[in-house]
This record gives sequence, structure tokens and C-alpha cells, in this order.
Amino acid sequence: MLSTKTIKIIKSTAPILANKGVDITSHFYESMFNDHPELLHIFNHANQKKGRQQTALANTVYAAAQNIDQLEVLLPKVKQIAHKHRSLQVKAEHYPIVGEYLLKAIKEVLGEAATEDIFNAWEEAYGVIAQVFIDVENEMYEEAAQQIGGWDGYKTFKVIRKQVESECITSFYLHPVDQDVIPNFKPGQYVTVRVQIPGEKYLSNRQYSLSDIPGKPYLRISVKRESEHQPEGKVSNYLHDQIDINHELELTAPAGEFTLNETNEKPIYFLSGGVGITPLLSMAKYVAWHNPNRKLTFIHAAKDGKTRAFQEEIKQLMTLLKNGKSITFFSEPKKDDHLHEDYDYKGFIKKEHITEMITDQGIFYICGPVPFMKQMISYLNDPGLQDSEVRYEFFGPAMAIAPVTS
Repeated sequence: MLSTKTIKIIKSTAPILANKGVDITSHFYESMFNDHPELLHIFNHANQKKGRQQTALANTVYAAAQNIDQLEVLLPKVKQIAHKHRSLQVKAEHYPIVGEYLLKAIKEVLGEAATEDIFNAWEEAYGVIAQVFIDVENEMYEEAAQQIGGWDGYKTFKVIRKQVESECITSFYLHPVDQDVIPNFKPGQYVTVRVQIPGEKYLSNRQYSLSDIPGKPYLRISVKRESEHQPEGKVSNYLHDQIDINHELELTAPAGEFTLNETNEKPIYFLSGGVGITPLLSMAKYVAWHNPNRKLTFIHAAKDGKTRAFQEEIKQLMTLLKNGKSITFFSEPKKDDHLHEDYDYKGFIKKEHITEMITDQGIFYICGPVPFMKQMISYLNDPGLQDSEVRYEFFGPAMAIAPVTS
């Protein structure tokens, strides 16, 4: 338990963290990696370069400062981050290192503003917050290892099939080299894939959603080739270009809380953008096979027919659903993308489309690029949909989504 004095001091630093949070976390990562380069085997280098990891940590520290007197409010966020930590193999022994360099960064960035009282308060608070994460993650490690077919750490899988799904998305079907059974993961979960790219000093890891249903004799990930921006995605291009049938990949056990609610019978609406379709496809296929009477609407946005993936799988699951509907948007359809055959609407999803397509209150699952999710969430904030439940998942570190107002 934290003292009243500590709680008061921590809450008083929230405005400072709102302004200086990213400066602190950027300094923290730079200093920590300089002294502990071995941690670069764990962290996503691309997210570091883009500043996403720094922003995500700054948001977490700020939220902790605001809610330090009621940490239970943060538990859902703690669990979401803990799943990522467990998947990346962040262990209890890493927390003292993180604490040392985070406190050092607070002191060095804030300068004279970081009084002895503030430094001592954050030292005390970090110990409590770190223990919350350690306890939650220890439970997750134990659960992942003890489930049927589960394992601890990284496990070697062989590629048994490689399937091109679109111009930019390819699926990899993976089977454990030790021939053990596949764990019964939850639809919507992801795995961490670790590779040693030739010429790279450190191991690289990425988290990819499982795009098929549990119960299959394989795990399937579907990877988008990241080639639209510079620098291009090292891992995605490596997988597309260098990994083929019989090659081996290292995986951690399935993780994640963005999963299908199987007990709620409300209508389901899936809103996916681009490769964000992958976790939602797993959920939709599970519903089609296990609860075909449930009302399900699958709304997908893609650039065009060449980049849209899983068209046939979506068509097949719609034949299994008694109350299923699939709606596709192409933002830049090609001349050979025929209206009402390959897609339903030209352009981006608008608010009026959402209002028109949503006929019942239900549960909304959203996954896609951050701008797409911001826009969809802003539409669903409409007063007419206030009783609906909205769930979403990020690619990479969890960063705050502010509602779009225009």
C-alpha cells in the first residue's frame, strides 16, 4: 500500500507527465538500451524507431499517475499489456532494470522539477506498479505452459503450407516440430514470431494474429508485406521472401484479450480495415461453426480487389450462418473490380453507412490501422449507439485513441 503522501505527490505530477511523458520515455529507452543492449532481443525495433513504444509507455505512466489511488481501475489495461509482455517473454527480472532507468530518466529530464520527494514517491510507486504486472504475468506464464499443448518460452514450428491471400498478404500454416498438439487458443488471439534475419545483430520479433479457428492441426498467421513506407518492414518482407515450406519459426504461446465473447448472444458487427481482418476472421469463423444462428455482420474495407484477402473464406462462412451478412468497401477499386460482385461500396466507410447497416444494438469488434479505428470509434460514439459495446485491438503498442470529431 502506498502512503497518503506518496499518492498525493504522484497525482500532482500528472500534468508534468502529460507534457514531458514522451521526453522521459524516449530518454529512458535510449539510456537503457545503451547499457543493456541484450534487451534489444525482446523489444520491437520498428516501434522504437517510429516512437510508438515511447508514446505507449508515456500513456501508461500518465494513466498510473492519474489513478495511483485506485490502481484497480487500470487492471484491464494492465492485463492487455501483460499479455503482450508474456508473449514477448518479459520476465520479473527485467522490472528492476526498467525501474532503474525510468527513474533515472524522470530525474534527468525534469531536472530541478524532480525534487527528492517526487523521486522518492515515484520509486515507491514503481515498486507497487511493477509488482502488479509481475503477479499478473506470472499467472499468464503458468496458464500458457500448463494448458494442453501449451509451452513456456519459444517453441519451434515448421511451415507446412504457404498461401498467397492477396497482393500483399500471405498466410503461413505452422505445425510444432515436436509433433505436440495445438493449444485451444481463443479466437482473436495472437502469437509472437521470432526470427534471426541474416545481417541483423539482434533477434527480431513481431506479433501476428491467428487468422484461423482453434481446433485445427496447425496455427495460421497471415502477414501483410509492409512495403508502402520507408523503411520497409524487415520481418514481414523476410517472411514473404525468405520463409517457405519446411522452414522453421520460433513462436510463443497464443496470447491476447481481444477475443470473442462467446456467452453474449447480442448481434455481432465486425469492422476491419486491411490486414486487420485477421483476428476478426478467426472470430467470425468460430461463430459460423459453433453458433450459426447468431446474427453477424462483417464489414471490411480494403484498397481494391488485389489487396483484399480471404474473399472465398468470407463467402463460405456466410453460407454457414443463418443470419450472416458481408459488406465490402473498396477505397480505390480497379476497373476489373465489378460492383455488386467483388465489392458493395466505392470509397471509405462513412457515418451514414454505419447508421444504415447497423439495425440492432450489439457488440462491435474493430481492427485495422489506427486512423481507421479512430474513425470507426467516432461513428460508434453516436448517441443512438450508446448502449452498444465497442472492442478494438491495436497493431503494436497500445496507444490512446482520441475520438475523431470531424
